[in-house]
Amino acid sequence: MLKLADNPTRFLFFTGKGGVGKTSLACAVALKLADSGKSVLLVSTDPASNLDEMLGAKLDNAPTPIPGAQHLFAMNIDPDEAAEDYRRRVIEQMAPTSTDSERSTVREELSGACTTEIAAFDEFVGLLADDESAYDHIIFDTAPTGHTLRLLSLPKAWTGFLKDNDRGASCLGPHSGLKMREARFRAALATLGNAALTTIMLVTRADRSAIREAARTSDELRALGLANQRLAINGVFHAADRNDSIAHSIEALGEKALAGMPENLETLPQDRIPLRPFDMVGLAALRALLSDVDPHAAAHVKGAGPSAPAIPKLDALVDELAAAGRGLIMVMGKGGVGKTTIAAALAIGLVRRGHSVHLSTTDPAAHITATLDGDLDGLQVDRIDPKAETDRYIEKIMATRGKNLDEQERALMLEDLKSPCTEEVAVFHAFSRVVAEARSNFVVLDTAPTGHTLLLMDATGAYHRQMMHDIAPGTHGRIITPMMRLQDPDYTKIILVTLPETTPVSEAASLQEDLRRAKVEPYAWVINRSLAAAATHDPLLRARIAAERIQIERVGKTLARRLFLLPWQAEPPVGVSALSELVSG
Repeated sequence: MLKLADNPTRFLFFTGKGGVGKTSLACAVALKLADSGKSVLLVSTDPASNLDEMLGAKLDNAPTPIPGAQHLFAMNIDPDEAAEDYRRRVIEQMAPTSTDSERSTVREELSGACTTEIAAFDEFVGLLADDESAYDHIIFDTAPTGHTLRLLSLPKAWTGFLKDNDRGASCLGPHSGLKMREARFRAALATLGNAALTTIMLVTRADRSAIREAARTSDELRALGLANQRLAINGVFHAADRNDSIAHSIEALGEKALAGMPENLETLPQDRIPLRPFDMVGLAALRALLSDVDPHAAAHVKGAGPSAPAIPKLDALVDELAAAGRGLIMVMGKGGVGKTTIAAALAIGLVRRGHSVHLSTTDPAAHITATLDGDLDGLQVDRIDPKAETDRYIEKIMATRGKNLDEQERALMLEDLKSPCTEEVAVFHAFSRVVAEARSNFVVLDTAPTGHTLLLMDATGAYHRQMMHDIAPGTHGRIITPMMRLQDPDYTKIILVTLPETTPVSEAASLQEDLRRAKVEPYAWVINRSLAAAATHDPLLRARIAAERIQIERVGKTLARRLFLLPWQAEPPVGVSALSELVSG
C-alpha cells in the first residue's frame, strides 16, 4: 500500500486533476511519516485549501503543529498575506528620500494579480531553497493541475527572465529587487529537478478523464525537468456482490479506464488505494486511508439516514436560465466536481431551446472539447488559451504604446513584456472580453477550479477599483467594469457545482462566502453524481449513500437558494447526445 511512504525523498509533490484525492493522500502520507518519528511539514499551495477542515486545525501562513499528530506541522500559503509581505519588502528597498506619495503609488502598482502570484511563488521557493530547514520531509498538497503546472514552471520562467536583466521596472516592482531573489529561484529549480530530493506523485482515479490529465501532466513535468514521478490511483472500487448491478457497473467503469492507461503512466511505479466507506475528514479517517483493512469489512450504516428529498433536475435549471434570453452563466466549484460536464450540458440545453450560445473556459487544463466530442449548430466553443492570449496582448501593447519609441526603447519594453506575470494580465483581458459578449447572447463560462478562479476574481476586483479611482468625477455612470457585470444578477448567474460529500460541500460554501464578500450572489447550486437514488445493497456504497443524504440536506436547508441535482450516471456523459439527455425535459 503506497510504498512511496516507505522510503520517500525529502520533497514530495501531490498533483492531479481536481477531486482525485490529492489532499487526502498528501495528509495520509504526512501522518504516516510523522507517526514513524519523522519531522514533517505539510504545505498547501492551493488558494482554496481545505487542509484546515481535513486536519481539524486552524492554519495560516506559518507552520502550525497538528494536535494528535506529534512531529506533524502544516501551513497554507496565503496569497493575500504573501502579497502584502512582498509589497512591504519592495517598499523597504525604496530610497530613504522617497515621499509618502511615491510609496503609496508603488503600493497601488503592486496590488494586482501578478504581485499575488509572484508573492505566493516566492513563499513556495523559500521552502525549496532553505537548506537550514528543520524538517525531514516537506510535502506539498498542490492546486488542481493547470494551476500547479503554472507554479512548477515559474522557477524556470523567472530564472530565464532575470538572466542578464537588471534594467527597468515591471508590475512586480524594480527588476533589481527581483534580482535579489534570483539565487533562490535557481536553487528551487535545481531542487525540483533532483531525483534524490524531489518526487512528483501523480494522483488519479480509475476514471478516463483523470487518467488522461495525469498522462498530459506527466509529459509536461518531464519537459520542465521533473522526471522522478510516481502514480497513485485513488478510490479503486471492487464490488462485494457481482449480482449488484450498480456496484458491478461502477467497478466495470473503473476497470475499463485502467485498461486504457497511456504508456507513459504504465511505466511509472504505481500504488492503488481502495475506495473507503467514509469521508476523508479528521486524523482517524486519514490514517485509515492507508490501512490494509478490507473497505467492505469496515463499511457500516447506522440506519438508512434521511431520505433524499425531491430535487429538480438539470432540465429545470436550463428552463429558468433560458427565460432571460441572454446573459453570462459562470459555472464554479472545486476541481473534480464536474463543472465542465455541467457547463457543457447547460450550453447544449440553451441551444436546444433556440438560443445561440458561446461556451468557453478559463481553465488552463481545459476539457470542453473532449467532453462535447462533437459539434452543434448554434454553439460556439473555444477556450481562453493563456499562451495565445499572451502573444495577442504583447502584440497589442507593442503596436500601441511602443509605436513612438525608438529601437532601444521598444527592445526594453518587449523584454519587460516577456515577464511571466504578463500571462495573468492577458488572461484577465480575455476574460473581460468574454464577459462583455453576454450583453447580446448567452455566454456559458466553465471556470478553473476554485483557487485559480478566486485569483481571477481578485484581478477583476483590482481592475474595478483602479478604474473607479482613475476616472473623472461625474463620469461613474458611464463606466461599466467586468466586476459590475458580475455583480448584476440580471446579467450574471453563478452556478456552484459540488458533490454530495463533506469536503466539496464545505469548499463550495466557502466559495459562496468569498463571492458574497465581493457582492456577487450565486444563483443556484448543482449537486452532481449523486448515488442517493441508486438501488444497491453493496455495504460500502450504502455507507456512502447514507453520508450523501446528510450533505444533500445540508445544502438544501442551509446553503442554496436554488438547488438542482444530477444523479450518478452508469456511463460518463460524454458527447452532445449524452449531454442533451441530461437537460431534456
